[in-house]
Amino acid sequence: MDTDEAPESFVFVGERLWLDFVNSDDAARNRKGTRLDALDAFDTFVQWLSSARILDAERASAMLKRAQQQPTGASAALHEARRIRNVLRALAERGGAPAERATQVAIGEINRILGRSAGTRRVEPRSDGGFTRNFVTVGDVFAGLLIPIIESAADALVSGELVRVRRCADSRCSRVFFDGSRNGKRRWCEMATCGNRAKAARHRRKVKLNVNG
Repeated sequence: MDTDEAPESFVFVGERLWLDFVNSDDAARNRKGTRLDALDAFDTFVQWLSSARILDAERASAMLKRAQQQPTGASAALHEARRIRNVLRALAERGGAPAERATQVAIGEINRILGRSAGTRRVEPRSDGGFTRNFVTVGDVFAGLLIPIIESAADALVSGELVRVRRCADSRCSRVFFDGSRNGKRRWCEMATCGNRAKAARHRRKVKLNVNG
Protein backbone atom coordinates (compact mmCIF):
# COMPACT_ATOMS: atom_id res chain seq x y z
CA MET A 1 0.00 0.00 0.00
CA ASP A 2 1.33 3.47 -0.93
CA THR A 3 2.42 5.68 1.99
CA ASP A 4 -0.08 8.39 1.05
CA GLU A 5 -2.86 5.80 0.96
CA ALA A 6 -2.02 4.17 4.29
CA PRO A 7 -4.30 5.14 7.18
CA GLU A 8 -2.88 6.96 10.19
CA SER A 9 -5.09 4.75 12.36
CA PHE A 10 -8.49 3.13 12.24
CA VAL A 11 -11.39 4.85 13.98
CA PHE A 12 -13.74 2.93 16.25
CA VAL A 13 -16.79 4.97 17.30
CA GLY A 14 -19.60 2.40 17.06
CA GLU A 15 -19.35 1.27 20.71
CA ARG A 16 -20.11 -2.25 19.49
CA LEU A 17 -17.91 -4.47 17.33
CA TRP A 18 -20.54 -5.14 14.69
CA LEU A 19 -21.22 -1.42 14.30
CA ASP A 20 -17.51 -0.68 13.97
CA PHE A 21 -17.48 -3.29 11.21
CA VAL A 22 -20.38 -1.52 9.49
CA ASN A 23 -18.34 1.68 9.73
CA SER A 24 -15.28 0.03 8.21
CA ASP A 25 -16.16 1.58 4.83
CA ASP A 26 -15.03 4.85 6.48
CA ALA A 27 -12.61 3.33 8.96
CA ALA A 28 -9.82 5.88 8.55
CA ARG A 29 -8.63 8.91 6.66
CA ASN A 30 -5.28 8.93 4.89
CA ARG A 31 -2.83 11.83 4.83
CA LYS A 32 -4.75 13.40 1.95
CA GLY A 33 -7.97 13.31 3.97
CA THR A 34 -9.53 10.64 1.75
CA ARG A 35 -11.86 8.13 3.37
CA LEU A 36 -10.44 4.62 3.34
CA ASP A 37 -12.40 1.40 3.17
CA ALA A 38 -10.90 -1.29 5.41
CA LEU A 39 -12.30 -3.94 3.06
CA ASP A 40 -10.64 -2.48 -0.02
CA ALA A 41 -8.03 -5.27 0.11
CA PHE A 42 -7.46 -8.37 2.19
CA ASP A 43 -4.34 -6.99 3.89
CA THR A 44 -6.18 -3.88 5.11
CA PHE A 45 -9.03 -6.12 6.27
CA VAL A 46 -6.53 -8.05 8.39
CA GLN A 47 -5.10 -4.76 9.69
CA TRP A 48 -8.58 -3.69 10.72
CA LEU A 49 -9.22 -7.05 12.43
CA SER A 50 -5.98 -6.58 14.36
CA SER A 51 -6.90 -3.03 15.37
CA ALA A 52 -10.30 -4.32 16.50
CA ARG A 53 -8.47 -6.95 18.59
CA ILE A 54 -10.08 -9.81 16.74
CA LEU A 55 -6.66 -11.03 15.62
CA ASP A 56 -3.45 -10.80 17.59
CA ALA A 57 -0.14 -10.09 15.83
CA GLU A 58 0.72 -13.77 15.44
CA ARG A 59 -2.62 -14.73 13.90
CA ALA A 60 -2.65 -11.67 11.67
CA SER A 61 0.77 -12.57 10.29
CA ALA A 62 -0.32 -16.16 9.75
CA MET A 63 -3.50 -14.98 7.99
CA LEU A 64 -1.55 -12.77 5.57
CA LYS A 65 0.80 -15.64 4.82
CA ARG A 66 -2.13 -17.98 4.19
CA ALA A 67 -3.68 -15.38 1.89
CA GLN A 68 -0.52 -15.44 -0.24
CA GLN A 69 -0.73 -19.22 -0.39
CA GLN A 70 -4.46 -19.31 -1.06
CA PRO A 71 -5.38 -16.09 -2.89
CA THR A 72 -8.71 -17.48 -4.08
CA GLY A 73 -9.78 -18.26 -0.53
CA ALA A 74 -8.71 -14.81 0.68
CA SER A 75 -10.59 -13.14 -2.17
CA ALA A 76 -13.74 -15.13 -1.36
CA ALA A 77 -13.46 -14.21 2.32
CA LEU A 78 -13.11 -10.52 1.46
CA HIS A 79 -16.11 -10.68 -0.89
CA GLU A 80 -18.23 -12.27 1.82
CA ALA A 81 -17.10 -9.69 4.38
CA ARG A 82 -18.28 -6.90 2.09
CA ARG A 83 -21.63 -8.59 1.54
CA ILE A 84 -22.16 -9.21 5.25
CA ARG A 85 -21.24 -5.59 5.97
CA ASN A 86 -24.05 -4.46 3.66
CA VAL A 87 -26.49 -6.76 5.45
CA LEU A 88 -25.44 -5.46 8.87
CA ARG A 89 -25.66 -1.84 7.71
CA ALA A 90 -29.26 -2.45 6.66
CA LEU A 91 -29.90 -3.97 10.08
CA ALA A 92 -28.34 -0.97 11.83
CA GLU A 93 -30.26 1.60 9.77
CA ARG A 94 -33.60 -0.12 9.14
CA GLY A 95 -33.78 -3.19 11.36
CA GLY A 96 -35.45 -3.70 14.69
CA ALA A 97 -38.86 -5.31 14.46
CA PRO A 98 -38.84 -9.06 13.66
CA ALA A 99 -41.09 -8.45 10.65
CA GLU A 100 -38.68 -5.94 9.06
CA ARG A 101 -37.01 -7.39 5.97
CA ALA A 102 -33.61 -6.04 7.04
CA THR A 103 -33.94 -7.91 10.33
CA GLN A 104 -35.05 -11.14 8.66
CA VAL A 105 -32.18 -11.06 6.16
CA ALA A 106 -29.67 -10.34 8.93
CA ILE A 107 -30.96 -13.18 11.10
CA GLY A 108 -30.68 -15.55 8.14
CA GLU A 109 -27.06 -14.55 7.50
CA ILE A 110 -26.15 -14.65 11.18
CA ASN A 111 -27.55 -18.16 11.56
CA ARG A 112 -25.88 -19.31 8.35
CA ILE A 113 -22.44 -18.18 9.45
CA LEU A 114 -22.82 -19.40 13.02
CA GLY A 115 -24.11 -22.73 11.72
CA ARG A 116 -21.11 -23.39 9.53
CA SER A 117 -18.48 -22.34 12.07
CA ALA A 118 -16.27 -25.07 13.42
CA GLY A 119 -13.68 -24.29 16.04
CA THR A 120 -13.02 -23.49 19.66
CA ARG A 121 -13.42 -20.33 21.72
CA ARG A 122 -10.50 -19.40 23.92
CA VAL A 123 -9.64 -16.66 26.39
CA GLU A 124 -6.05 -15.57 25.88
CA PRO A 125 -3.78 -12.82 27.26
CA ARG A 126 -3.03 -9.70 25.21
CA SER A 127 0.33 -7.98 24.96
CA ASP A 128 -1.00 -5.00 26.95
CA GLY A 129 -1.76 -7.15 29.98
CA GLY A 130 -5.46 -7.60 29.29
CA PHE A 131 -7.36 -10.55 27.91
CA THR A 132 -9.23 -11.29 24.72
CA ARG A 133 -11.69 -13.95 23.60
CA ASN A 134 -10.66 -15.65 20.37
CA PHE A 135 -12.40 -18.04 18.01
CA VAL A 136 -9.91 -20.54 16.63
CA THR A 137 -11.22 -22.19 13.50
CA VAL A 138 -10.85 -25.81 12.54
CA GLY A 139 -10.37 -26.38 8.82
CA ASP A 140 -10.89 -23.29 6.65
CA VAL A 141 -8.91 -20.54 8.41
CA PHE A 142 -10.78 -17.79 6.55
CA ALA A 143 -14.19 -19.03 7.73
CA GLY A 144 -13.77 -17.81 11.29
CA LEU A 145 -12.81 -14.20 10.57
CA LEU A 146 -16.37 -12.91 10.80
CA ILE A 147 -17.46 -14.98 13.81
CA PRO A 148 -16.76 -12.37 16.53
CA ILE A 149 -18.52 -9.71 14.43
CA ILE A 150 -21.52 -11.93 13.80
CA GLU A 151 -21.73 -12.84 17.49
CA SER A 152 -21.71 -9.14 18.36
CA ALA A 153 -24.64 -8.53 15.98
CA ALA A 154 -26.47 -11.54 17.44
CA ASP A 155 -25.96 -10.12 20.95
CA ALA A 156 -27.52 -6.82 19.80
CA LEU A 157 -30.61 -8.64 18.53
CA VAL A 158 -30.99 -10.81 21.62
CA SER A 159 -30.49 -7.93 24.07
CA GLY A 160 -32.81 -5.54 22.20
CA GLU A 161 -30.09 -2.96 21.57
CA LEU A 162 -31.22 -2.02 18.07
CA VAL A 163 -33.52 0.67 19.46
CA ARG A 164 -30.39 2.49 20.62
CA VAL A 165 -28.51 2.26 17.32
CA ARG A 166 -28.19 5.64 15.62
CA ARG A 167 -26.78 7.05 12.41
CA CYS A 168 -24.64 10.17 12.74
CA ALA A 169 -26.75 13.32 12.42
CA ASP A 170 -24.28 14.78 9.91
CA SER A 171 -25.81 14.04 6.51
CA ARG A 172 -22.31 13.70 5.03
CA CYS A 173 -21.38 10.95 7.50
CA SER A 174 -22.61 7.37 7.23
CA ARG A 175 -21.21 6.08 10.52
CA VAL A 176 -23.53 4.34 12.95
CA PHE A 177 -23.15 3.86 16.69
CA PHE A 178 -24.77 2.50 19.83
CA ASP A 179 -26.17 5.33 21.93
CA GLY A 180 -25.32 4.46 25.50
CA SER A 181 -26.02 7.95 26.84
CA ARG A 182 -28.36 8.26 29.80
CA ASN A 183 -30.96 10.32 27.93
CA GLY A 184 -30.57 8.47 24.62
CA LYS A 185 -29.97 11.67 22.66
CA ARG A 186 -26.45 11.25 21.33
CA ARG A 187 -26.37 12.67 17.80
CA TRP A 188 -22.80 12.53 16.52
CA CYS A 189 -20.43 9.66 15.83
CA GLU A 190 -17.67 11.91 17.19
CA MET A 191 -18.00 15.31 18.76
CA ALA A 192 -14.45 16.15 17.67
CA THR A 193 -15.33 15.79 13.98
CA CYS A 194 -18.99 15.79 12.99
CA GLY A 195 -20.16 17.51 16.18
CA ASN A 196 -17.68 20.35 15.82
CA ARG A 197 -18.52 20.72 12.13
CA ALA A 198 -22.16 21.19 13.02
CA LYS A 199 -21.27 23.68 15.76
CA ALA A 200 -19.11 25.66 13.34
CA ALA A 201 -21.88 25.67 10.73
CA ARG A 202 -24.39 27.01 13.27
CA HIS A 203 -21.93 29.73 14.24
CA ARG A 204 -21.45 30.77 10.60
CA ARG A 205 -25.21 30.95 10.08
CA LYS A 206 -25.60 33.06 13.21
CA VAL A 207 -22.85 35.46 12.11
CA LYS A 208 -24.42 35.74 8.64
CA LEU A 209 -27.83 36.52 10.11
CA ASN A 210 -26.38 39.19 12.37
CA VAL A 211 -24.53 40.77 9.43
CA ASN A 212 -27.59 40.72 7.18
CA GLY A 213 -29.83 41.89 10.00
